[in-house]
Amino acid sequence: DYVVVKMIPDNRLPPRHLHSVHTGKTFAVIKWESPYDSPDQDMLYAVAVKDLVRKTDKIYKVKSRNSTVEYTIKKLEPGGKYHVIVQLGNMSKESSMKIGTVPLSAPDALKIITENDHILLFWKSLALKESNFNESRGYEIHMFDSLLNVTAYLGNTTENFFKVSNLKIGHNYSFTVQARCLYSGQMCGEPATLLYDELGTGEDSSASKTDRPTDVAAIVVPVLFLLLVTLGIGFVVLYMRHRRLQNSFTAFANSHYSSRLGSAIFSSGDDLGDEDDEAPMITGFSDDVPMVIA
Repeated sequence: DYVVVKMIPDNRLPPRHLHSVHTGKTFAVIKWESPYDSPDQDMLYAVAVKDLVRKTDKIYKVKSRNSTVEYTIKKLEPGGKYHVIVQLGNMSKESSMKIGTVPLSAPDALKIITENDHILLFWKSLALKESNFNESRGYEIHMFDSLLNVTAYLGNTTENFFKVSNLKIGHNYSFTVQARCLYSGQMCGEPATLLYDELGTGEDSSASKTDRPTDVAAIVVPVLFLLLVTLGIGFVVLYMRHRRLQNSFTAFANSHYSSRLGSAIFSSGDDLGDEDDEAPMITGFSDDVPMVIA
């Protein structure tokens, strides 16, 4: 024997399993389940979104008969913080959670140029890749001194460059550039970081690991090429000298060859340069020739 019991739905129960599915820069997708399984009629939900930064509220109405409800909250701000409350339209018990939207991206191509008594920071406009960013919002720049372990706010600008002066010799600095923070510094963009040492060379921390192998190769390859060219020229010079010495010796030997004797005749001293091969050799003096001594 068995009996079927149907429970009376309690519309005072809160929605179940409220959670965030996905968050972007200007939207958030949330999901929850109905207060009880298999609703037999449309259920009206009230979704309240409280902006914790601006201190404003918005209420959206959602009607669904499904056991699982998915809803997208739009027109949010990048880097914002929100408190979401979901409950039935009859103001029953509520379910709530906090969400944060994705902040604006960091500026690209942050570079540094060293001048005589100051440096200039340059970066690409954030509006090129962020449709939600207006140049009138501007950027703010911070500097960290690793020697003093102090972070300083340098200021903000609506341009794509910033001048930094009064840097101390022997100090290492880290500069950050980001979309200007709004509402008491609570809604900021992601920072782009640049390292700057006391020698005045700027290095982008995000690109340093990929640039160094290229720089080393750019130096090593020309050096190896010049070394190979030098070695090649050296071998050619040695070969030409060897050929020249060989030809000189052959010409010298041929110039002293005696066809009568069938061999080359060499003498010492200044006679080595004499080209008269057929001159008779002096073997001695006769007794009847007077010797004159000056």
